[in-house]
Amino acid sequence: MNLQELYRSKLTSADEAVATLPADCDVAMGMAVAEPPALLAALARRAEAGSLEAMRVWYFHSMEHAARTVFQPRLLGRVRPHCMFLSSVERGLMARSDVPAGAIEFVPVAFSDSPRLLSDAVELDACVTTVSPMGKHGYFTFGTSNDYTSVAARKAKRLIVEVNPAMPRVFGESPLHVSEVDAIIEHRAPLTEVGEPSLAPEDDVIAATVAAMIDDRACLQMGIGGLPGAVCRRLRTRKDLGIHTELMTPALAALMECGAATNRAKQTFPGRTVFTFALGSRAFYEWLDDNQAIYSLPVDVVNDPRHISKNDNVVSVNATLQVDLGGACNSEHMLGHQYSGSGGQLDFVRGANASRNGISVIACRSTAKGGKVSRIVPKLDGPVTTPRNDVRFIVTEFGLADLYGKTLKERAEALIAIAHPDFRDELAKSI
Repeated sequence: MNLQELYRSKLTSADEAVATLPADCDVAMGMAVAEPPALLAALARRAEAGSLEAMRVWYFHSMEHAARTVFQPRLLGRVRPHCMFLSSVERGLMARSDVPAGAIEFVPVAFSDSPRLLSDAVELDACVTTVSPMGKHGYFTFGTSNDYTSVAARKAKRLIVEVNPAMPRVFGESPLHVSEVDAIIEHRAPLTEVGEPSLAPEDDVIAATVAAMIDDRACLQMGIGGLPGAVCRRLRTRKDLGIHTELMTPALAALMECGAATNRAKQTFPGRTVFTFALGSRAFYEWLDDNQAIYSLPVDVVNDPRHISKNDNVVSVNATLQVDLGGACNSEHMLGHQYSGSGGQLDFVRGANASRNGISVIACRSTAKGGKVSRIVPKLDGPVTTPRNDVRFIVTEFGLADLYGKTLKERAEALIAIAHPDFRDELAKSI
C-alpha cells in the first residue's frame, strides 16, 4: 500500500472517527490553536446524545473551539475538563450560575511535566488534535503545538487527527507519520488568532526597564501577554539574539525578521529558534509555515531547566500576579480562585539562573483593580508559583529590585521601594 492509499484508508468523518470511544474515556486534546474543531463538535454530539457518560478531557489552555463544543455548560458532567492551565474559557464557566462547583477540574502540574503525566498517570483512550497536511514522504507535523501533544499522540490507544490546510508545517522533532495515525478527518477552517493586548502606560515603563537589561547575544524566553511584546519592540537594535522559548509569538518573529535575532550565539540548535507552542495572527502562522529557521520540540525538552541552561546569556521574562516581601511569586491564583496555572515559569526561572550570565526577570504592575490593590504584599493570597529562593529580579513601573544575596529584611525594603507609593507605609509596618 503506498502512502496515498494508506492515507485514504484512514480517512473518515468526524462522527465515525470518535464513534468507537468508550462511554467512559480519557481524551487528550490539542491545546490552543491545535484544538480540532470538527472532532470536538463530534464529541459534543456524542455527549449530547448521551453515548458519552464520562469523558475526561486532559489539556492546557483551551480556546474558542472547545468553548463552543465540548465545554458548553449543558454538557459539563458528561464532559469533565481536566485542565492543567486555565484560560478565559474556564474562568467564564466557573463564574456562571448554571455551572456547578467542581465542574472544571484543575490539575496542578508544571508544563514540562505534562507529557510524563499523560504518559504515566493517565491511560488515554484517545488523542485528538489538528495537524498540518501530509507531506510527500507521509509525514504530518503538529504545527503550532508540539508541547505535550506529540507525546500524548503516541501514548493514546487511538490517535485521531484533523488535517487543516491552514495549520503550518513546522520543522522540528516529532514529525508524525501516517502509519502512526488511526483515523484522519479533513476540515478546512481558519486558525484561532490572538491579538496583542493593549498596554497601560505602566507597561511601557516596565518594558523599558526590562529591555535595558538585555544585551547583544542574549537568548530570550518571553512569556504570554502584552508586556513581552513591548520588551521585544525595544530590542530591534540588538545583535545576534537567540530564542529558546516556550511560547512563540509575532513579537519574537519580528526580531528574526528585522535581523536582531539570528540565533548564531546559541549553544543548542544554533541558527534556529526553538519553541514548543505558538499563538498569534494569520500572517504569523503563514510565516511559521515551512520556515527552516524555526524548530519545534516537545515541552519536556524545551522547558527542561537542564536543557535551557546549556545556552549562555539566557534571559527569561515572565509576569506575576503577586509578590510577597520575601520575593515569592503567585502567578496563577487570584481573588480566591485558580486563575491560570504554573505553566513553565519556574522551569525558565531556574534554567535562566543556571545559564552562564543568565538572568530571570519577573515583572508586574505595582497595583491591580485600578490602583486599589497592591501586587506587592506581606503574604501571598494563593500558592507559590516561583519560590523566593529562585527569584532574582522583580520589576514594576517604579523600578527594579535585585533580591539576590539579600536578607529577608533587605528584600522587603527593596520590594517596598518599587511598590506603589500609596502602599509603601502600610507594607513597611509588616516587616
